[in-house]
Amino acid sequence: MKIETGKHVKLNYQLFINDTTGEMVEETTTEQPFEFNFKTDELLPSFENAIEGLAAGEKFSVTIESKDAYGEAREDLVIEFPKDTFMGEEGIDEEVIAEGEVVPMQDQDGNELFGLVLENKLNSVVLDFNHPLAGETLHFEGNVIEVA
Repeated sequence: MKIETGKHVKLNYQLFINDTTGEMVEETTTEQPFEFNFKTDELLPSFENAIEGLAAGEKFSVTIESKDAYGEAREDLVIEFPKDTFMGEEGIDEEVIAEGEVVPMQDQDGNELFGLVLENKLNSVVLDFNHPLAGETLHFEGNVIEVA
């Protein structure tokens, strides 16, 4: 059976930045494969197009340019907030807004967004709302385990 719309797919992969000589940022295992329903779950369309038609046991090697993955990093998604934005009942928890932490926030429509703390200044905090892989070329190496 081949991968096509609506099929349940299990696969293993390693995800690298740029190519297999770059940093590996994600890896699945046989015990915990990546499972999804083809073209019905929200996956990168360029990844889906690359594996469409493959069958169980087949290997894949897919490179996706940043523009076809998570786009380029956007400066307008790096935002500086007044520190009192993070005020809770017991004050500001400095551990929550430490550099490198991911802070959940909401936009004006109530949608949850996640910002990476780039800088914790005296009176403000700089958050980056870009996808962590924005601006990166992605390379997947893997194999299809099952198509049902």
